[in-house]
Amino acid sequence: MLNQVKILRVLQLISLLKKPPAKTIKSLAGILNNTERTVYRYLDLIKELGFDLHKDQANRYIIIGDFENEANSFTPDEANLLKELLLSSANKSKLKDSLLKKIYLQSELAIQGNNLLNAHLGKIIDSLSQAINSHKQVVLKGYHSVSSSNISDRLVEPIKFTENYSYICAYEPDSNENKFFKIERIMDIEVLENKFEFQDKHQYATPDAFGFPPNNHQEPYDVELRLRLRAYILLKEEYPAVGSFIKQELGKDTYILKVKVNDPKPVLRFIMGLLDEVEVIGSFEFQEYLLGHIGRLFIMHPDDYSPGDTFKRD
Repeated sequence: MLNQVKILRVLQLISLLKKPPAKTIKSLAGILNNTERTVYRYLDLIKELGFDLHKDQANRYIIIGDFENEANSFTPDEANLLKELLLSSANKSKLKDSLLKKIYLQSELAIQGNNLLNAHLGKIIDSLSQAINSHKQVVLKGYHSVSSSNISDRLVEPIKFTENYSYICAYEPDSNENKFFKIERIMDIEVLENKFEFQDKHQYATPDAFGFPPNNHQEPYDVELRLRLRAYILLKEEYPAVGSFIKQELGKDTYILKVKVNDPKPVLRFIMGLLDEVEVIGSFEFQEYLLGHIGRLFIMHPDDYSPGDTFKRD
């Protein structure tokens, strides 16, 4: 699991660095939620993989590539086809690194989990896909649950993957709930001969713009941020789906993000990495969450709060 996370971080770093503008070590560390020393180690690995990593006079980094040659780039459909092929085969071919480099440099495919590179996860996804198509129940063997802090086998009826194949949405008869199960936490899959028994209860709720599925025990947070240009660019690069929720303020070089999020953690990490570039406007519930995690921030008394009040650093 630890190596899985490391590879994911390297892939995210490649995706960030291949798009201008060049980025500082500090901003990369904030986005990846890692130390600056760790980011330097990842950069060394990226150079060993053969990427043309460039550092400018301001100590900002970018991967040099042929970004202008759109004719030779993968289209979204082509990139998705490559994704499906890798999911079904996912072996340790010597050409893997070369293919990865081309996919990340020439396409807009955002791989947010390392599901394409891990043969074990590829087999789990393939088994779940077959179960969905054949309408068969499955047992998620040795599932690591964060909410209950235990490891157990879970009988479910799989419904649909999230777009990035990080989660499977499935109906669980024991709890009588539709839940999202993280692929990385599944040890193995047992496809049963039993056909779906509760298909009328199957429901799929779309994950939020940050890729997090709904939480049955937590209402979504209303997030409203004012972003400077740098924060706006970095946010769109890391979370492309957020773009449709951002609007530029009239006559200003600032942008407003208004979005509901199922999990505030990715927003918190982003703000922490760019404290001078982001201003939290609302909602009050989200500001309270931030107050509990960022001690340097000041928040007004609830009686003094009104929509549009600003969440400032002390």
